[in-house]
Amino acid sequence: MAILAGRDIRVIIQGITGREAASFTKDMLDYGTRVVAGVTPGKQGQEVHGVPVYDTVRRALKRHTADASVISVPPGMVREAVLEALENGIKLLVVVSERVPRKDVIDFLEVAREQDARVIGPNTLGIISPERVKLGMAGGPVDDVKKAYVPGNVGIASRSGGMTTEIANLLTTHGIGQSTCIGVGGDPVVGSNFLDLIPLFDQDPETEAVVLFCEPGGIIEESLAEMVISQRIALPIVGFIAGRFMDDMPGVRFGHAATIVEGDKGTAKGKVESFKEAGIHVAESFSDIVKILRDVM
Repeated sequence: MAILAGRDIRVIIQGITGREAASFTKDMLDYGTRVVAGVTPGKQGQEVHGVPVYDTVRRALKRHTADASVISVPPGMVREAVLEALENGIKLLVVVSERVPRKDVIDFLEVAREQDARVIGPNTLGIISPERVKLGMAGGPVDDVKKAYVPGNVGIASRSGGMTTEIANLLTTHGIGQSTCIGVGGDPVVGSNFLDLIPLFDQDPETEAVVLFCEPGGIIEESLAEMVISQRIALPIVGFIAGRFMDDMPGVRFGHAATIVEGDKGTAKGKVESFKEAGIHVAESFSDIVKILRDVM
């Protein structure tokens, strides 16, 4: 099995007629994902790669059953798109849009929590469960996905969408397959982070270990270490923490919007120490990920 999304999940694409969404819709279809409908106001009656387009989520769901939505709309429209999906009973939302106002994110995440819905992103490339389903842009075209991702027993959760594929490719090259691979999103506020995902991986009988790609900034990794200790999570976790040079440059932002160090909080050094105290394996180099996995699995 996989966490969050499996082979039978049915998906709508909000913003499907946009160039980016149309492109990843084709990639999802080619991978075998069941994309049942798209939504773009004013475009009802059109088709995108054979997928019918509707003006609203409600109209789409009158004709089709769906479990998830991938949302790719301009940042100022994301809040309304997410709320529309939630109002119509969608329980898994993958928000690939970037630069979403932080207040809007907080607003729709609160509604999602009230409705027991799961949000991945914003600013995520999406989710892949190898040879089962692909939600969003993760991995790119189907030929690239098939080269980088193969089925197996290692989960991946990454604060960088691109590094999700880099880690999968590293594992695949060394004969280690993946269960579910998730880009959590690079923004300061996201729907599902490591704290939310590790318990799901821990409960998944198929996942025997998890690799995390971490960055400086924020305290999610430190909080995860505390959770692993308090909940006695035995699932082997391997963490690779990038950007250690940032510890010497407090207050400077690099790359993702979430990647910023303020004083002693969110430093790579602090994350490494917290992980080691919790028994989370720390990969000192990228290639060490494979060595550690072979030891713990």
